[in-house]
Amino acid sequence: MNSNNIEFIVIGRTRFGENSTVLHTLSKEYGRRGFLVRPGKRSAAALFMPLNVLEADISENPRSALWSARNIAAAYPLAGIRGNIHKNAMTMFMSEVLYRVVKDGADGDGLFEWCRNSILTLDALQSDFSNFHIRFLFELSAELGFRPTFEDMAPFAKEHLAVIGRFMRSSFGESMLIPMTGAERNGVADVLLHYIEFHTESSVNVRSLRVLRELYD
Repeated sequence: MNSNNIEFIVIGRTRFGENSTVLHTLSKEYGRRGFLVRPGKRSAAALFMPLNVLEADISENPRSALWSARNIAAAYPLAGIRGNIHKNAMTMFMSEVLYRVVKDGADGDGLFEWCRNSILTLDALQSDFSNFHIRFLFELSAELGFRPTFEDMAPFAKEHLAVIGRFMRSSFGESMLIPMTGAERNGVADVLLHYIEFHTESSVNVRSLRVLRELYD
């Protein structure tokens, strides 16, 4: 049995038995993979929040597909996210999208690094981040290998094509400042989710999108 210390991003968790949890994670070393953890009751809620970036010792067991993670600690405090209800809602949404579209074992070149950089960027932003999850979906499409073009988006975009085109022409900083109503922001998110569904042949039924809709309506 080998042991390896790595960083990973939490994209979901599933209860396993009475005292254990399977953490669904994304890492440079293993791509998407589930790890068995036995958390203390007090540590689980804080440590395993969506998109937390953690460090852990991974025990690779050739006799089992379910490896264990131990000595788990936060790699970054993410105080800028955890102290903000809007950012917390975004991480719920972003992690659920990743959980549903990134397949087990997938380790697209640079996906982990891009995702970690996105999390740290959201954490650092002091203002003008209401469009962040929209930009995240555009960039995720590119990371998954189907960078959207204006022509590609047209069949999905309907009345949102103009603002989608503006996003595609804008730098990151410019895209954060695109004025949008709550209804427009929610509509563009739906368009991008349908676009991702089409290209990944996945059902991206993101329950946490309802929370964002309530915050931005």
